[in-house]
Amino acid sequence: MKTARKTLTLAGIPNAKQQLFFNSRTKYTAYGGARGGGKSWALRRKMILMALRYNGLRVLIIRRSYPELRENHILPLLAELNKFAKYTDLRKSFEFPNGSRINLGYCSAESDVLQYQGQEYDVIAIDEATQLTEYQFNTLKACVRGVNNIPKRMYLTCNPGGVGHSWVKRLFVDGLYNETENPNDYSFIQAFASDNDVLMQSDPDYIKQLETLPPQLREAWFYGKWDIFEGQYFTEFSYEKHVCDPKEIDGNYKLYGAFDYGFDMLAVLWIAVGYDGECLVYREYCESNLTLSEAAEKIAELCGDERIEYMAASPDLWNWRQDSGYSGVEIMNRVSKLPLLIKADDSRIIGWRTVREYLKKPNFKIFSTVRELIRCLPALTFDKRRPEDVSNEPHALTHAPEALRYALMSRID
Repeated sequence: MKTARKTLTLAGIPNAKQQLFFNSRTKYTAYGGARGGGKSWALRRKMILMALRYNGLRVLIIRRSYPELRENHILPLLAELNKFAKYTDLRKSFEFPNGSRINLGYCSAESDVLQYQGQEYDVIAIDEATQLTEYQFNTLKACVRGVNNIPKRMYLTCNPGGVGHSWVKRLFVDGLYNETENPNDYSFIQAFASDNDVLMQSDPDYIKQLETLPPQLREAWFYGKWDIFEGQYFTEFSYEKHVCDPKEIDGNYKLYGAFDYGFDMLAVLWIAVGYDGECLVYREYCESNLTLSEAAEKIAELCGDERIEYMAASPDLWNWRQDSGYSGVEIMNRVSKLPLLIKADDSRIIGWRTVREYLKKPNFKIFSTVRELIRCLPALTFDKRRPEDVSNEPHALTHAPEALRYALMSRID
């Protein structure tokens, strides 16, 4: 007796941007950028199509919280698959007749991602990736592996804002990669609400609602601009206004610098001040895993024969260190040709206000080669417990801006 073959009918036709998402063959593909672009539908449909295409495919769909996962994916998948795939609530898993499986999970806390360590998936899909940290993303990346011939890929949807704004913007919007990242592995498909024909037909007033939002939210949610988002601390920052091409720094400029030191990151900035008040951030150096003496040697090397008047450094470097019996400054000052180190003013609220004032000045510029500061400064968000302060999370974003705060607070002219 033959068993009746199951059939599945999928409703809906992808729009042009969703079709680009479906057709992408890069290892990491991100889709989105603005509200109303039909991201969740496209992500689910892509996973279903891949599960049908490859026998035994292992898929994981991730959302930040379980309520979001249930509303945006579990319930829609139950309706779309309509018993074609067997759903097991305990495992939050859909099993297809060809052996493919779509698992669903969430990562509310940083440590939630550890439950996936050691597991293997052919495809991982992250919905609203900017709600996850870079640590969570990298941990999930390590789960995309296996010895079969099925393509290994990750698909992401995203909007500006959220704890993961910076790493998503770096990889998929700005295209700034480190030595371990292959630029050919990443692609980004920018979507707008106006691309979503179904939304335009079912809710034609949605565009009007987005257009009436406050300017900052409208820029992020309607136009999908990644330099502006909800919760952004320095809304004044503008790439067009503040970033310039490098130019010669001649003898008419006073030169000084500042740095934020930690073993996790040394961030150094060099500043040039003209007699007319022009202020240029003309160089940076950011490196992790350096001891104090190694950091001092690198700063001295990069300063070379330049007329650096001083370097402003975090006040904690003047503290006595139990491991060595010396202060950080004493250890660094053993390095020859290191510029004079001065103790920076570490007043956070006043310091960030000072940075804000400089961003309002027409003669404050950052050279385009100062990439880490340009990446991190607009990605800083408000501290939820101290609204006037910058959030210390994600901590990786704070190092270069802290150095800028020290530098601008140290100016006495």
